[in-house]
Amino acid sequence: MSDRTYRVIVRGTFADLDEAQRATLIEHAAEHDLLSAPLTDEGTLVYDLPPRTFTYRCVVRQPEADEAAAARQACDRAAAALAGRGIRHSELRATATSLDDMKIRRPRR
Repeated sequence: MSDRTYRVIVRGTFADLDEAQRATLIEHAAEHDLLSAPLTDEGTLVYDLPPRTFTYRCVVRQPEADEAAAARQACDRAAAALAGRGIRHSELRATATSLDDMKIRRPRR
């Protein structure tokens, strides 16, 4: 059985940012812009200025067809990525989309 691939978008709010964290986020905001954010296995943190809300975009591969499990796994990745930066967050919510089930509409000729 082959793995299922999910595109997962995790949303949340930064919580209790101190001035140093806020300054770091503002300084690196250009690296976390939605228009340049790749969708990768490692995940990408995206936010606007001022830093209040964020999205974490990632690809999750798993053997079973279970969007809820993919969403939980992505939330865990997002929480770990933020914790690695020393950033706290609100409750995370995620939306998972199976890339294997997407239909591609080709233009008619």
